[in-house]
Amino acid sequence: MIVSTPIFQADSGVTRMEKQQEITRSSTDPWKGDPDFMASLARGLEVLQAFTPQRRLMSVSQISQRTGIPRAAVRRCLYTLSKLGFVYAEDGKNYELRPRVLSLGHNWLGASPLANAAQPVLRQLSQTLNESCSMAILDGDDILYIARASTSRIMTIDLHVGSRLPASTTSMGRVLLSGLASETLNDYLARLTQLRYTSHTLVSVSALREELARVRQQGYAINDQELEIGLRSLAVPLTTPDGRIAAALNVGVHAGQVSAERLHQHHLPLLRSAAEEISLLLHDSP
Repeated sequence: MIVSTPIFQADSGVTRMEKQQEITRSSTDPWKGDPDFMASLARGLEVLQAFTPQRRLMSVSQISQRTGIPRAAVRRCLYTLSKLGFVYAEDGKNYELRPRVLSLGHNWLGASPLANAAQPVLRQLSQTLNESCSMAILDGDDILYIARASTSRIMTIDLHVGSRLPASTTSMGRVLLSGLASETLNDYLARLTQLRYTSHTLVSVSALREELARVRQQGYAINDQELEIGLRSLAVPLTTPDGRIAAALNVGVHAGQVSAERLHQHHLPLLRSAAEEISLLLHDSP
């Protein structure tokens, strides 16, 4: 049984430090001065996005640390979200998402011709290769999975529709980044803090820039254990009739079972064929 525990504290319960954090954050918020921007709504969405598959349960303090939002504001966000049915805390302290959050993305996925066209093609490709295949789009500095056909779990985390991964260290991310305009790409690389996930990860921005140029020229990307040891993946772009990269398709394999050469010679033609089929379905759809 879900236990509903009041979590809102009156303003008298807000500490002086929390008030100072609120003032400091307000002075640096990018929306400061915009009368049409709802800061409370933005903070509520930040709180929702703080939850990840690795952090399913979080306290007010933990969410505050991850988002930079003062604890008093986090408490107010969680109080509202719990009343609306998006989060709950069975023990009154550690919060987790409720299934209702799925409604926020379900309508978009259901109405997206891209996701709808991709899913059956990905299933067929996955069956042919006996490997997991996915489609993703660029969302900020991450890739967002919008379709997936899984045969086995390769990574330590469970990927599914709605999962996010850093664009810079994924094959689909590099395909998507390679299609950005020069100015947009330069802005992205200027703010990038590249983490070393494995000994194979490209951490140099200059090396990443060279890799993106190579991906752009050859029309595909191979990620060889840069995100996780044992994971090798291949991605290709899905382009619109005007040549814009709308999404990326990939196949992930066990590095010990499928070589990079095998990916290039056998998997690449099939992946490209699937991308072309999805493009045709999008072009023919009303």
